[in-house]
Amino acid sequence: MELELGDVQTTALIPLAIKANETLRPNARIQDPKAVEIIQALNIDTAPYDKFLSHEGVVARTIMLDRQLKAIIAQAPDTVIVNIGAGFDNRFARMDNGQIWWFDLDLPDSIAARKKAFPEQERVTMLPGNVLESSWCAEVNKVLTGRQSPPVFLAEGLFMYFTLEQIRTLLDTLKNNFPRGILIAEQNSKLMMRNEKHHDTVKSTNAHFRSGTDSAQEIADLTDGIRLLEEHSFNEEMQKYTLRGKLFALLLPKANDRWATFAWGA
Repeated sequence: MELELGDVQTTALIPLAIKANETLRPNARIQDPKAVEIIQALNIDTAPYDKFLSHEGVVARTIMLDRQLKAIIAQAPDTVIVNIGAGFDNRFARMDNGQIWWFDLDLPDSIAARKKAFPEQERVTMLPGNVLESSWCAEVNKVLTGRQSPPVFLAEGLFMYFTLEQIRTLLDTLKNNFPRGILIAEQNSKLMMRNEKHHDTVKSTNAHFRSGTDSAQEIADLTDGIRLLEEHSFNEEMQKYTLRGKLFALLLPKANDRWATFAWGA
């Protein structure tokens, strides 16, 4: 498999490599056989993309975001979910209950690469587009017609590559095109942004962190009408597994990424 990805899109290889390597471990905490298949097809050295802290962080966020999304789907089995900046993420396979509708949204080059790895599936649309523009929203609204539950937007591994102004544009795009909705978003810390050259895996790419926050409320405050529902550090999960994870959580509590749930509309 041959890929052509931009600088930011190349960071999709980080969670892909980590999920593949974790899946192959004897006591794997997450299972992603598709990641294993893609990595084997790419025939790349995963070492630059899989270091201890990034590995533990990706595993933790996968577990935590899966748990949050499953809880939402349990309450609304026909939920429409838009996976923003999908890369090679295979979350649909873990979430599918036979009723959800799923969109994997990413830039055209990323979707072209994704289509080489993922077959067409019922109730799944691979949607090329720029999330900061509104052209992709019509496709999602077609599926939303007649549904009672609000759409869910997932932004994993994305906000750190956006400026705060771009995040505001994204929030306004969502709010202006969908009367109500839920956003589950990962955020980078300010400490991590200032020290990106020391990041164990991103430093192996040409991507750069462009924003960071100390609290998810800073995201909610970017535009009127966005409510912060909850926020959690990945440290909560990381510290369960290793001594290094516990020490990291204890010594650098604000260094790790976090996820938060936001909502708007009734």
